[in-house]
Amino acid sequence: MNKITRRSFIKKTAVATAGITAFPMILIPKARAHWAPKTMVHPNVDNLRVVGITDSRMTKIDKEIPQDWADQEKLVNKKAVEENIDKLACSLVDTRNPSEAWRSIFIKPPQKSWSDTVVAIKTNCIFVQYTRSAVMAKVCHVLTDILGVKPFNIHIYDACHGSSMRRTPFSGLPEGVKIENAWEGSTVTTPVPPPWDGGKSLCAKQLVTDFVDILVNISMCKGHLFSHLGGFTLAMKNHFGSFDPVQGHHPVTGMNYLIAINQTPEILGKMDEKTGKVLYPRQQLCLVDALWASEAGPTGGPSHQPNFLAMGVFAPAFDYVVATEFRGKKMGWEPNKDVTSRMLSDFGYSASDLPNGGKLIEV
Repeated sequence: MNKITRRSFIKKTAVATAGITAFPMILIPKARAHWAPKTMVHPNVDNLRVVGITDSRMTKIDKEIPQDWADQEKLVNKKAVEENIDKLACSLVDTRNPSEAWRSIFIKPPQKSWSDTVVAIKTNCIFVQYTRSAVMAKVCHVLTDILGVKPFNIHIYDACHGSSMRRTPFSGLPEGVKIENAWEGSTVTTPVPPPWDGGKSLCAKQLVTDFVDILVNISMCKGHLFSHLGGFTLAMKNHFGSFDPVQGHHPVTGMNYLIAINQTPEILGKMDEKTGKVLYPRQQLCLVDALWASEAGPTGGPSHQPNFLAMGVFAPAFDYVVATEFRGKKMGWEPNKDVTSRMLSDFGYSASDLPNGGKLIEV
């Protein structure tokens, strides 16, 4: 057995140190907490409550369904949209006062003022269906006018298809709100929990580094040719524009990936390492713009003009209720039921846990 001398020890240490210096990116990652199923995410709102409203006043009826976003914009009744979004907020927290409702839905981050709070709004910019200005502007004005968020701290993005945002010159936003387009894209590696077994994926840097305090999810209401994802795209799949979407397209493991990324701290918020409970909710609002919607997708324009909006705070329950109650029962666009049920079961819930018998709470 060779004797280790002081000189040989120093020599070996120097070599090892040089190796570390040459390869500084070799780090041992710390274990991250996994979200504990069925635990509360939003402290002020029932995570399973989903509210919706149908109002023909929100858009004018044209001879044909307008396929172009600019043509749709001309038909939107901004005042009716704003009033109905306030009604949804009030119904979500069971109050008649819109300002009080919004102050319950949006929670200030710890040790920060509202003027320092950073908000990211994930919008869907793939192909030709986009959030209407009246919906986007209303949410932004709630943040600035009621809560006191500075316009320059609001960032609208789609890290995958953000280049298409040039086709949607949102009007009526508070001056200074930043249209980030792709916002550098999904470029930073971060752990992704089970049920996906890939271990890690790419995500928007601003979510991984905790630059963003509050996340708002504004989705479209479209069908999707991938039945392994339920046959539709709503709030959960909207984050294929926050995380790298490639893994979600796999016909066998894609649903596992969709569920997994929606259980990450990047979306749900920081978690206690011992209990897996969310310490501070990041995604605080899910809203679907279905003024126009489509049975098929994700390509192509809208097929119907439902004049419908829905709101919740917990994307899995939100998607399940909107997919089954609005798309399925109301519009006749039945989702893949086996896949859709996983949006509850993989998060620890069943349909019997939902309020109102699992029905959409109509305002």
